[in-house]
Amino acid sequence: MFRECGYTTGAIGKWHLGLSDRTGGQDWNGFITPGPSDIGFDYSYIMAATGDRVPCVWVENQRIVNLDPNDPIEVSYEKPFPGEPLGKDHPELLTKLKPSPNHGHDMAIVNGISRIGYMKGGKQALWEDENIADSITCKAVRFIENHKDEPFFLYVGTNDAHVPRWPHPRFVGKSGMGPRGDALLQFDWTVGEIMGALEKAGIAENTLIVLSSDNGPVVDDGYADRAVELLGEHRPWGPFRGGKYSIFEAGTRVPMIVSWPAQVKPGVSDALVSQIDLYASMASLMGKPLAEGAGPDSRDHLDAFLGKDLKGRDYVVEVAGSLSVSDGEWKYIAPSNGAAYAKLTNIELGNSKEEQLYNLKQDIGEKKNLVAEHPEIVAKLKAILEKEKAK
Repeated sequence: MFRECGYTTGAIGKWHLGLSDRTGGQDWNGFITPGPSDIGFDYSYIMAATGDRVPCVWVENQRIVNLDPNDPIEVSYEKPFPGEPLGKDHPELLTKLKPSPNHGHDMAIVNGISRIGYMKGGKQALWEDENIADSITCKAVRFIENHKDEPFFLYVGTNDAHVPRWPHPRFVGKSGMGPRGDALLQFDWTVGEIMGALEKAGIAENTLIVLSSDNGPVVDDGYADRAVELLGEHRPWGPFRGGKYSIFEAGTRVPMIVSWPAQVKPGVSDALVSQIDLYASMASLMGKPLAEGAGPDSRDHLDAFLGKDLKGRDYVVEVAGSLSVSDGEWKYIAPSNGAAYAKLTNIELGNSKEEQLYNLKQDIGEKKNLVAEHPEIVAKLKAILEKEKAK
């Protein structure tokens, strides 16, 4: 959409939206397609999957960076390659991080850290975890420098909080909270470098920046990095209940900062919006009608994102194991057969065989289920959810 409106487009960093059009269909040693260019990106420099999954390589414009053709990459998520050491069998090779038990991060070993999945080859192309943030930041800054004189859209997906957390040495020990805390300081640095690049280019005043997260926090997500032990009294989830993977607010309610000095006045908004509304809202900003069938769940709430409308949506549907719907005051969670608690991550998931109703204005921690007291509100929100499911 941005490209069609004359913007140069880029995607840098964590991707995890898939490459190729079928499982295991990637040509890791050639041109990987479909990929970012097929959905509108002029330039891409992305992780093949996530930090804890193979292959642990950078993919630039859909070709693996620094790949030696004499050392081709092979990847499997089904069976290991003979002769390739695994984390579960060779803990002595895990020189940087060891996996937490039963999370699955005990397969291929890359850079002294075991991952999910199996791979062999591509030794020259493998990343070093301590340089991931620098790689993302340098590429983002360079993109800004190269396109500062023309309209551009840049997606930057940072990896810092995602496991395995192994920040650059210049951040190690700075937070007092181990690799997780140090990685978050590293994230702050990345944001600062990008902001600095915009200011240096003289375009910060008229650049729209959206900073957000894809989910709520998780402390132990698969590696023994002492994140739980060093957490102390800090509560990453704040007053909310749950966390990543949860239908409770700590899983689905995420930070969002919008900066556009030329247009947005500083302030705090309680407007109800969803990240999927960015699509229709950006189309509105550019004056581009959405194509028929495009973004069917996206709504134009540009004024809410810009701080001019403090209400936003009438309701938002959330999904994380269970389905829920909230109008900003009341939240209904549909019954589910899923587990109520994830022992490995120590997170309440919010799943229950019983209906749940919470008043978020009075009970942001979702502690008191008010289904019995307000059947009329349950009926109203349940009807909205059923209507959406039927679309």
